[in-house]
Amino acid sequence: MKTYLRLLSFAQPIARFAIPYLLCTVLGVIFNTLNLALLAPLLITLFNNQAGDVMPRPENGWLDPTGMLNYYAQQANLHFGPHGALQVVCAVIVSSVLLSNIFKYFSQRIMENLRIHTLLNLRKRVFDNVMNMHVGYFSNQRKGDIIAKIASDVQAVQFSVTSTLQVVFKEPLQLIAYVFMLFATSVKLTLFAILVIPVSAFLISKIVKRLKEQAALAQHYFGLMISYLDEALTGIKIIKAFNATENIKAKFHSENIRYSDLGRKMAKRQQLSSPVSEFLGVTMVAIIVLYGGSLIIDNNSDLDVSKFVAYIGIFSQVMRPAKALTDSFSSIHAGIASGERVLELIDEKPEILDAPDAIDMTDFNDSIRLENVSFSYPTRPVLKSINITIPKGKTVALVGPSGGGKSTMMDLLPRFIDAEAGQVLIDGINVKKIKQESLWSMFGLVNQESMLFNDSIYQNIAFGSPGATMEQVEAAARIANAHEFIMETEEGYFSNIGDRGMKLSGGQKQRICIARAVLKNPPIMLLDEATSALDTESEKLVQEALNNLMKNRTSLVIAHRLSTIQNADIILVLEDGRVIEQGNHAKLIAHDGLYKRLIDMQQFTDV
Repeated sequence: MKTYLRLLSFAQPIARFAIPYLLCTVLGVIFNTLNLALLAPLLITLFNNQAGDVMPRPENGWLDPTGMLNYYAQQANLHFGPHGALQVVCAVIVSSVLLSNIFKYFSQRIMENLRIHTLLNLRKRVFDNVMNMHVGYFSNQRKGDIIAKIASDVQAVQFSVTSTLQVVFKEPLQLIAYVFMLFATSVKLTLFAILVIPVSAFLISKIVKRLKEQAALAQHYFGLMISYLDEALTGIKIIKAFNATENIKAKFHSENIRYSDLGRKMAKRQQLSSPVSEFLGVTMVAIIVLYGGSLIIDNNSDLDVSKFVAYIGIFSQVMRPAKALTDSFSSIHAGIASGERVLELIDEKPEILDAPDAIDMTDFNDSIRLENVSFSYPTRPVLKSINITIPKGKTVALVGPSGGGKSTMMDLLPRFIDAEAGQVLIDGINVKKIKQESLWSMFGLVNQESMLFNDSIYQNIAFGSPGATMEQVEAAARIANAHEFIMETEEGYFSNIGDRGMKLSGGQKQRICIARAVLKNPPIMLLDEATSALDTESEKLVQEALNNLMKNRTSLVIAHRLSTIQNADIILVLEDGRVIEQGNHAKLIAHDGLYKRLIDMQQFTDV
């Protein structure tokens, strides 16, 4: 119940929908019940048009609705004759059906608006929370599972949990209206008849007992399938190159079978509730016809034939709202299971947050310092008591064997991760005391993997700078040595580059990324293996673009191709999480340490 109420909180302001829906539902229920209650006066009009005793007006008034309707039918018969009375009764029935359907239509429209409104708020909240998570969170999560929660689980909440609102509002009202009419017609028969409702509810609850657990497992399997699909589409070249297509197919198909088998088990339980409740309803109708009909045949009943037929008509409809309630009870388990997965994602809190007294930083004036900084992943320590200074306007390069902590050190500066010990200072201010968005605005980033979006070249360069003009975008592209190849594309700056920039070469993608960083014009640049994946010709063009980018900026560069960082002002050599050498290229060559050995190995390899 707690989960359900939390999900409903996303429907706020619910009163805007609930009040008109309740009004339309009440009126719809009244006229829908009246449709069946009019059976009795219709029968009287058709078969009791002989002259006889005049029926008195019921003493209880509208507490005996069937009696009142019969009374007015007889009055119409007396005033207008049989044909006129039949016309009046038929006109009333048609009007009642019309009004009941009009109010039913408006109530459904209102509920649909509520459902869409709830879905909109829920999906927005989930996506916003995911985007607010710290970078490290995504290293420990399956991307497919996150996608499944945002897409499939939220959709399941819409069609199971919010749909029950309609049932919760309408069906109990309709059930109460029917039961009132039954009691008003015959208390004795009704007390006997309503025994089927608790019996049906008990049986249905037994049938759907394990649905919630199965629904949660089904959504988990769906998330795994989405993960496999994402990996297959992303790594399609590698899959084909290693002849692994059949293995990937078998892996996905195996998960698909497991998900489908569980779906069959859930469907078997869900679909069993409807025939059980329907069978019980028809059985009770047959028993009442047998019992009540026997009383009428033996003249032992206070009901006449018209009232008894109307009673049977109303009771036959009692199981419809009761069936809707039991069906809703069975489907809501799946919605609650999906809702719990969605709320779990909403409740996830980022580990890296702004301090209450965090400040905005607008300028970079002096230096970046790491003081006694240490960091560990769950399986191993990465950085150990790092102490370095990066002066403003200088280019600092990080080199060393893989796993030495270079990328981790770079991630500490924009606070993608937080140091376990020590502190990172920009102009003497701890980065933990700077608002994250303000901190990120100080950095430009170019990675080894060119992260581009399925959009035009213009939009990719202007990404993060939405107010950029065409002239500014073109100027950034010229600095990044990208303008010439852009103009050779079919639509120039407005050419679509495909998913992840697949329509461009590696060097072209990297130059678009550099143009994006140039346009942002940050005071600090972070370059992580920006040329390592390129051929020699592309590397030359990209390196020239990088040199243009780094002019008059503070830059931190990671490069395995040491030839690209020989002109760096400071070179830091990291091994096993420690800075073991520091200086410029000439100084480190003269030192004859690890840096010299790395240079010699690369020169030997190049030969």
